[in-house]
Amino acid sequence: LERAFKLWNLKAVALAVNSPGGSPVQSALIANRIRALASENNVPVFAFAEDVAASGGYWLACAADEIYADENSIVGSIGVMSGGFGFVDLIKRAGVERRLHVAGERKTLLDPFLDEKPDEVARLKAIQHDIHESFKAMVRQRRGARLKVPEEELFSGEFWTGRRALELGLIDGLGDLRTILRQRFGEDVKLRPVFGRPRWWRRRFGFAGTDADTDPADWAARALAAIEERL
Repeated sequence: LERAFKLWNLKAVALAVNSPGGSPVQSALIANRIRALASENNVPVFAFAEDVAASGGYWLACAADEIYADENSIVGSIGVMSGGFGFVDLIKRAGVERRLHVAGERKTLLDPFLDEKPDEVARLKAIQHDIHESFKAMVRQRRGARLKVPEEELFSGEFWTGRRALELGLIDGLGDLRTILRQRFGEDVKLRPVFGRPRWWRRRFGFAGTDADTDPADWAARALAAIEERL
């Protein structure tokens, strides 16, 4: 992300999102970092949903100023899920004795080898509710008046195609990354892919993982980008 926001002659940052979700904490951390970098560098951010931008994937997309998707992309799933299995009867049939020693009466929350208890399920649902509220707050903050249907429908955990997501106000338009950016910035727009791994020459000469603000290779990277553009 830091390299993307430090590209020479930068006009915007585009996020290619292809994720069915994951950790809400990591989604929030990444989204907050995107917003901080966008503010520090005063550049707009565009998100483009590919096959799927659902749950935590949509959380990340909301970090952008505008969201686009293919008409067949899967978008939404604004909810929280927790799953598991119960093996109580299985270990009984196998003749296995469960031995568990804990300090703290609530340490065994939803242990798969113990009978499920209503109060433990209630505790889990309370945690899910708190996380869901954070998710909804993020969507409200970033999408605001662009949302076009009642929250009961949007925040039910349901997911939709890109075409329907546009009707609901979850995205701003239909289209792919290259087409939309050419329409916005002209046919001569230069798209610079930025990936997680540093360039080979940065790894070869020991520049990988250093601070971009004090990295002597930072100016070199910008110089190479300028040369590439000139060529």
